[in-house]
Amino acid sequence: MGNLDYRIMSYLIYFKKLIFEFVWCCIREPEIWLLVIVMMFYLIITLFYLTCVCRFINVLTVILSYTFIFVISVKLPYVNNFCNNYFKVVQHQPVKYELYPLSPLSRHRLSMVKRKVLVLDLDETLIHSHHDTNARQLNKAATPPDFVLKVVIERNPVRFFVHKRPHVDFFLDIVSQWYELVVFTASMEIYGAGVADKLDNNRGILKRRYYRQHCTPDLGTYTKDLSAVTADLSSVFILDNSPGAYRSYPDNAIPIKSWFADPMDTALLNLLPVLDALRFTQDVRSVLSRNLHLHKIW
Repeated sequence: MGNLDYRIMSYLIYFKKLIFEFVWCCIREPEIWLLVIVMMFYLIITLFYLTCVCRFINVLTVILSYTFIFVISVKLPYVNNFCNNYFKVVQHQPVKYELYPLSPLSRHRLSMVKRKVLVLDLDETLIHSHHDTNARQLNKAATPPDFVLKVVIERNPVRFFVHKRPHVDFFLDIVSQWYELVVFTASMEIYGAGVADKLDNNRGILKRRYYRQHCTPDLGTYTKDLSAVTADLSSVFILDNSPGAYRSYPDNAIPIKSWFADPMDTALLNLLPVLDALRFTQDVRSVLSRNLHLHKIW
């Protein structure tokens, strides 16, 4: 074995020792050492590439490092819980959407049109929830809910674990300044009212609400009658993840992808520029009717 090969093996043994020490620290104190482990692996990879020691070792190191990171993050519950909590913090970081004062011309244009009504669905649009039965099947290290809703259904107490879609509070703060907000859900009132109360959080922005009894059963789903919200269909539209819910009003709808758990979701934020502009239109259908092809995507 040449001096170069001996030097390589010495480095590998040294790195192996450090890796095992960091792994042990990670198991004991994952909050502190997880990111250090990941950074060290990438440092090792970088050193190998920069020194061009051995192309075979480079490839092998890349494969092993990514495999190791995957195993650590998925198989160890403590580390997995740390990752979930980290993403939970990320999704609740303050978000800025610049609200500039309207120019005199914009204020005049806005005064010439009727204030619009934005109808909001709940499940998989603003929140996602699961109840006790499903909760037992979840990993104990899963992301904790934003709130727990306790209701009684057919004399049986049921707990719903509710997760808010990322940025939903900020979204509601902004759009409530532009529109009259209405909740329209196919859920039972005892559940939907509780969720709406939590989202409203005593702000008085979600006062008008419609529930399952206000929906129409149709082909195994529930459709929502927007004419029950207002007779003027030029000034009302719905944000819903289910195209079947607005089957009768495709020109009065904005589709949104169903949300279940993605902590990095930005769908609500992405809609803000559109909603900011839509309030200036005379008839929302003149704009929304151009996007009918989007309803097939979700």
